[in-house]
Amino acid sequence: MKLLSVNVGRPKAVPYTDHAEGLTGIDKLPVDGAVRVTAPGPKGVGGSGVAGDTICELRHHGGDEQAVYAFAREDLDGWERQLGRTLRNGSFGENLTTEGLDVSGAKIGERWRVGAEVLLEVTSGRIPCNTFQGHVGEKGWVRRFTQAGAPGAYLRVIEPGEIRAGDAIEIVHRPEHEVTVAFQFRAVTTRRELLPRLLAAGPALHPEAAEKARAYVAKYGS
Repeated sequence: MKLLSVNVGRPKAVPYTDHAEGLTGIDKLPVDGAVRVTAPGPKGVGGSGVAGDTICELRHHGGDEQAVYAFAREDLDGWERQLGRTLRNGSFGENLTTEGLDVSGAKIGERWRVGAEVLLEVTSGRIPCNTFQGHVGEKGWVRRFTQAGAPGAYLRVIEPGEIRAGDAIEIVHRPEHEVTVAFQFRAVTTRRELLPRLLAAGPALHPEAAEKARAYVAKYGS
């Protein structure tokens, strides 16, 4: 398992974002050399955890629980075949393009050592938005991506440091519960009856997903 590329985005004006100034940093490109990764601060204040990466819409993106976004090269390859076009690393707005790692099969709370220094913890799957659809340029993309059920993973930074393309990725902790990224994604999108089971992931679960699960239990029971 390894890191194929570290990708960062710069602000770009586009017609398909809800950002007040029409800017997005979703179009990320691989960078050379070492890149520092740190916890950026609370959502709404902190942006990306990857140095040089810009988060324009802080209401929905960035912050400690979504400091880093990872997507598997194998899943990009699958979309290449379906869409009939090349998708370079970073095409889906991911900071980390991985190889040999089942990103959407990772469990909430799973911890990855990337390189010698950085320790990351899985918090949730990525929810597709209109900016993502506009960036990909496919009609009905939000629904299509949701139905595929392999959203990639958001991660929080447990131990900061530097990473670079080619670094090894090691799973150093994998919880015993059933809640994978794909499971969590289905629960908050297409199968809300699964929401109560998300609480088994404990405090590692993204706070917004935990809130939805608790609200469901309060209304419908477990």
